[in-house]
Amino acid sequence: MNRKEFIRKLNQSGCVLHRHGARHDLYLNPANGKKQPVPRHTEIDEKLVKHILKHLGIHEQKID
Repeated sequence: MNRKEFIRKLNQSGCVLHRHGARHDLYLNPANGKKQPVPRHTEIDEKLVKHILKHLGIHEQKID
């Protein structure tokens, strides 16, 4: 998945950028307080996308 598209979907789901890291950005889901790093690659593997969404507590149907 394209990183910009993924970030847009995270923001639409209520997640916010918590901080920038050296190689990753840390996103926070304020609804449950969970944080998850998002790599700065232009393309993010679908398995990693599902992993990030799961750990942030976002259901995939919510972002489609």
